[in-house]
Amino acid sequence: MKLTNSYLTLGEAFYKPCLPRQFESPTLMLWNKSLASELGITESLGSDEQRLAELFCGKRLLPGVQPVALAYAGHQFGNFSPQLGDGRAHLLGELEGPLGQRVDIQLKGSGPTPFSRGGDGLCAMGPALREFVMSEAMHALGVPTTRSLAVVATGEMLYRQSVTPGAVVTRVAASHLRVGTVQYFAAQGRHEEVKRLCDYTIDRHYPEIIQAGMSSGERYLALLDAAMARQITLVCHWMRVGLIHGVMNTDNAALSGETIDYGPCAMLGRYKPDMVFSSIDTHGRYAFNKQPDMVQWNISRLAECLIPLVDDTEQLAVDKLVAIISTFPQRFNAAYHDMMSEKLGLDVKSTGIGENKVLIDDLLSKMQEHGLDYTDTFNALTEWLAENNNIAKLDKLSRENNKNRHAQILGHLSQFLSVWQERVMGQDLPLQACYEKMRFANPVVIPRNHHVEACLAECISAGSADKAMQFLSVLMKPYERCENTALYEAPSADDDKGYKTFCGT
Repeated sequence: MKLTNSYLTLGEAFYKPCLPRQFESPTLMLWNKSLASELGITESLGSDEQRLAELFCGKRLLPGVQPVALAYAGHQFGNFSPQLGDGRAHLLGELEGPLGQRVDIQLKGSGPTPFSRGGDGLCAMGPALREFVMSEAMHALGVPTTRSLAVVATGEMLYRQSVTPGAVVTRVAASHLRVGTVQYFAAQGRHEEVKRLCDYTIDRHYPEIIQAGMSSGERYLALLDAAMARQITLVCHWMRVGLIHGVMNTDNAALSGETIDYGPCAMLGRYKPDMVFSSIDTHGRYAFNKQPDMVQWNISRLAECLIPLVDDTEQLAVDKLVAIISTFPQRFNAAYHDMMSEKLGLDVKSTGIGENKVLIDDLLSKMQEHGLDYTDTFNALTEWLAENNNIAKLDKLSRENNKNRHAQILGHLSQFLSVWQERVMGQDLPLQACYEKMRFANPVVIPRNHHVEACLAECISAGSADKAMQFLSVLMKPYERCENTALYEAPSADDDKGYKTFCGT
């Protein structure tokens, strides 16, 4: 595995060289064979688990690797911190995969860095496993996300709320460029560094802007527009599967458009639009239904950083940037209702967004009124359409496992079902195509909170990742039923009452 690091060419202001902690007795807890194969590194790394453990906790470095911690700032819950940076992460470098994809390889929980601000730079096993499980589940669901290559047990015990084993998780990302990275230099008035960083971002993530041959100012307007488009796509995916990110600070807004940082994330169960699980989000800033607003807020902070690059006249620059930001509501609403139409098997070309919106809003209102489970409701509708119109037959086990829950859901939606069925039947789209739309938009199984917690607890107690592997075997096929799907499909018995998440990695 050969790593390079183009980020180093930006200059020393962008990072701090530092070595990972030397853990004495690391052991490999989880290894993502599928991702390793995608990256083309299986053969070069081999299968020696001890060697893999040492490589992916930072104890052993590949030739030429120069680990660094990256500098960035960020708005955290609306309050600006001018210097954050990687306090417990080391970027090892970049890998070019067999298809030409370039990704960062970063260790998290690998020891203190110059940005640690007094922290120990370490990560507990629970948060490391959560990052692995959640990121891989999101990838399987089709959500743009960073990935996880490995979890290594460090052999050390950490003192947090309780004594817990330590771990290092290896994150694979399109990059670690954040809105907060741009803010770091903009806040210091270092416009040349902002320009250098934006040019690097365009080259790495938006090469079509270069190919368009734009003027300098137009290039940075195009960057804002393209970054906003990716964030809209991302948050629509979150809303589709019910992810509540929990910590949408600007330092967690990736310019690549990937989900990054799974610390306090959770999945929506019972449909409650203002649902919050994060223990630190006491005012509901990052509630499920606030996520689109927070995306716009974060992108607006990026726009502020670009003012000096867009036009020499500040007001003209502001006007041009505001003109782009002001399109966010319309663009998000169109993307959101298109996505929700897919979840209901509706063809926007046949019915139009306006008509679909009324139906979607009616369904969500009834789901909220009756406290219906978000994922279960759309599964019930998908299967009702299939069976009611002889499109597809459910296997006996699925029908037995779900019939009582789904019958209760459909019982609350009788009036909606009539209108929806009429709408679906009146489309130009064949019913089979409607069903397939729904089947590929509505997961059968998601990483439900109670199952995630049970999985993490069992892995830590047993000192083995067997439970995580079983769980992941189901989560990797979220749109179909497999051998163990029934074990993880149902909502929690108490509707996640009192459930809280905490920042860990």
